Order: sequence, then structure tokens, then C-alpha cells
Amino acid sequence: MLEWVKIKNLALIAEAEIDFAAGFNVVTGETGAGKSVLLGTVALLLGERADKGVIRGGEERCEITAGISLPGYLPEDFYQLLDDAGIDMDRQEKSLELKRIITTQKTRNFINDTPVTLQTLKAAGDFLIDIHGANEHQSLLLQSTQLRLLDRFGHHEELIEKCSVTCAALRDLRRRRDELFSNLPSPREAEQLRAVIADIDKVAPQPDEDREIGERHRLAANSRQLLELSGAAIAMISETENSAVDHLAEVYRTLNELNRIDPEGTENFLRSCEQITEQLRDLTGELEHYAGKVDLDQEEFMRLEERLSELQRLKRRYGPSLDDVINARNEADERLQAFENSEKLRTQLDEQESQMVQELRRHAQELSQWRRKSASVLAADITAKLQTLGFLRCSLDIDFTSTEPGTNGMDKIDFIFAPNPGEPAQPLRNIASSGEISRVMLALKTVLAEADDIPILVFDEIDANIGGETAVTVGGELKKLARHRQILCISHLPQVAARGQTHFLVRKNVSEDRTSTSIVRLSEAEREKEIARMLGGGNAAMAHAREILQYRD
Repeated sequence: MLEWVKIKNLALIAEAEIDFAAGFNVVTGETGAGKSVLLGTVALLLGERADKGVIRGGEERCEITAGISLPGYLPEDFYQLLDDAGIDMDRQEKSLELKRIITTQKTRNFINDTPVTLQTLKAAGDFLIDIHGANEHQSLLLQSTQLRLLDRFGHHEELIEKCSVTCAALRDLRRRRDELFSNLPSPREAEQLRAVIADIDKVAPQPDEDREIGERHRLAANSRQLLELSGAAIAMISETENSAVDHLAEVYRTLNELNRIDPEGTENFLRSCEQITEQLRDLTGELEHYAGKVDLDQEEFMRLEERLSELQRLKRRYGPSLDDVINARNEADERLQAFENSEKLRTQLDEQESQMVQELRRHAQELSQWRRKSASVLAADITAKLQTLGFLRCSLDIDFTSTEPGTNGMDKIDFIFAPNPGEPAQPLRNIASSGEISRVMLALKTVLAEADDIPILVFDEIDANIGGETAVTVGGELKKLARHRQILCISHLPQVAARGQTHFLVRKNVSEDRTSTSIVRLSEAEREKEIARMLGGGNAAMAHAREILQYRD
């Protein structure tokens, strides 16, 4: 629900803060007092374009802010919209703040203090608030909205899901087919692909082979030096005069003499010397084993060099890496297979497409049949409701037009309305009278109260050109509708205003030669005075006001 609105320097309002209530909020005031400012405030918060003319005279900017508590049944699309706009909002949060700051140079828009575009502000508002008034935000006049509400009324969600899933699969199939055949090689390209495959297969490279061959080639190229260095190391350890082993033997004899004199204190020295001797023998053995593996085969060296050259050539042509070469071969083979099997594959895909098209049409036809059954019931219910609202001999029908089957079936619909006998029926969106539109919207909203998911409804001129018992009925219908939604209604009729649960008065004030508008919430005593004013004033009007307020429920 719309919990509060703050207004600063908008038109005739210098500053105002309004706390709304759940249920039926009614707004009254004398003609010219500025009731339209409140409606304009809501429209601006819904993304209506604004110019500097809305700024209060003598001021440089105006600012309007609204706090909205969120219902628990908002669709996922609403939260996705906020996510896409960069608004970090948890699904468990139950409040939202809309703000617009309008200056002489530019307008800034915010949702929860995050800057957003005007389109995002409008899209968010479309989920939350519906304004019904002359040339205002009327989502129920859109054919897409009418179809959505018919589907909710008839509980067609499962059939719509079947159409949506089948249509998505069909789009994916067509996309894959288009991508495949748009990239299909020509006969000349196919020959080039065969040449690429033959060129690479002739060498038959293996993953990482270039690194392995390169290392072996490097070792083979340095084999003589490796033998010389390992042999020199072996000689220094054990084979030459004054080798490490000879020196270690002298050390051992010396330690042995030391051990005879002090066996307990020098035993560890002999053991350590023996371990070092053993390690030197092991090192000599490892070096001899290593030297034995070094191959001085010149033919093997030349073979490695030739293989490495072949791999380098492939990398220069298809690389830069050997993985790129292998991928190039696989991709060429895949494209060549597609070329050689294209006709067979085309036939298979065409058959799949035909089956999916038939399946989509079956689902769409079934959905259309159920829609037409639901439409007859919905149209009858709305017509009956309209007759209680003053259109005693009106009719409302739902007209169907077939389209190509798609995500939402194969139907376009139009609410067709004839308000009076002898007048031609026409689409609801073509009705010019705001009073007629408002009452039709009220009838629709009442019948579809459980199907429509917009939580806040604003009605303007709902009582235009009606009176008497019809006005009482309109007030009663608004009161019923307020059981499911929050209602804000600008009214000129006491019969409607008296049914409101919360009453606001818009009044114009002149102070120091400056005109301003204020909006106040009325107490019960103040309501009596306002209803009496709407009835014409005087003692009789006051008594009548008390009477209709007493029996307003």
C-alpha cells in the first residue's frame, strides 16, 4: 500500500506530508482547490514526464517521495527489474521508496536511493499503482493486460506454460539450425578443409608433444658435454689420485686412532664418516647410471630435430600453440562432416521443427478454447456489475482475433463496450468519457479483484455524471474493492465520500498575497462538516451528513 507521500514545492503545495491508510482513502475539496495535484504527484512518481512548470513559483526545484509497503504476491519480474537496475533488494524486504527531484535543468529519479532511469521508475510503478482517470495510467486498456487478466480469471497458467516451453524449444531449434547452415562451408571451402585435415594428420601431433620432443632434443644436442661433466664428477669423487674417497679414507684412519684413545666420546664421528663414504658411493653410482642413459646416437638426434621442425611448421600455420593446431584439425573435421551430412541433417531438423509447430498449435488451440469459455463468463459478470453502476442497458463483450501461435498462445482480445442501447460497441480503449472509463474500470477491478495483482488503485472522476442511487452503489463498490486493494479516490459526491474509511481534504489558502494548497486528514467531526458542505451546506445538510456517515457501512 501507499503508506506516505512527501511533497515539496510542487505546484501550489509548498510542503506537505500525507500518511495514507489501508482500505478506502477518499479525497475531497472545492473545485479549484488543487485535488489534481495529489493525482499529479502519484503520476509523476509513476514516471510521467515533468517539466519545470510543475515547480512552485519562485523555487528552483521540487521534490516528491513516496513510501510503499509491498504485498507478498508481487511477481518475480518485479524483483528482476530491480536487480537489472542495480537495486540491491532482498525478497524479504517489505517496503520501497520512490523519489523524483525536478529542477529547472534536469530531473533525477530514485528507487531506494539508487538512481534509475525514467523507464525503470515507470516499469516499477506499473507493478504497484494503477491510476484511473482522464488520459492517465490505465493498464486495463492495454490488450496485453486484458489477456493476462482473462487468463488469471480462467486459471489458464498450465496451458500458457505449455505454449511458453514449446515456443522456447522451437526458437532454440531454429537458432541452432540457422547458426549451423549460415556457417556451412561451400564446396571450395570443403576442399580446403580436407587439405587442412590431411596436412595435420600427416604429422599427427599429440598433445604437449612439442614440449617433450623439445626437451629430448635439447638433451641430445648437449649429450657430449653431459658425458664429460658427469665423468669428471665421478673421477673427482672416486677415480683420480687425491679423490674425495681417498681424502675421506685418510679422515677415517685419523678418527679410528682417536677412537682407540676415547671410544665413548668419538664413536659418533666414525659412524658419520662411514655414512658420508656410503653416500659418495651412491652418488657415484647415480652419476654412472645417468651417463649410461645419455645417447650419442647422431641418427636419433637428427630424427628429433626433424620432428621438432614439423611441429614448428604446423604451429606457424595453425597455431600459435600445438593445442591450437589440434583444435584447428577438429574444427575442420566438424565443419566438413556438417557439409557432407548437411542434407540429412537439414531433413532431420525440418521434421523436428514441423513436429514442434504442430505441438505449439495444439497447445495454443486448447488455450484459445478455454479462453473463449472464460471470456463469456467474465463478460457477463462485468456487464452485470456495470448495470449496478448506472449503465442499465449496457453490454460488454470480449472480441477475439487469432494470431500466429507463440509464447502466449494464439489470441489477441479486446474488451468491447456499448454503454447505451443504439450506440455502436467499440473497444474500451476508444471510450472518450473519463466518467465512463472510470466506472468501467471500477466494474472490471471489482470482478477481477482476485485476479489482478496491482495493489494500489487511484480513481479520479469516478462519480462524473452520476448521482442518486448510482452514486451510493459506486461508493459501495469502492468499499468492497478496498477489501482486497488500497483505494485512493478523488470524489465530488457525498455518497461516495461518505463510504471512505479515511478522508482527506484539499483546501486552498491565501497568506501574504501567496496562494498555497494543503492536504489534511479529517477527524470524524471534520468529516461531517465536509460532507455537509458537499451536500450544499446548512443545518439540513449537516443532519443529512450525520445520517449517511452513520449508515456508511
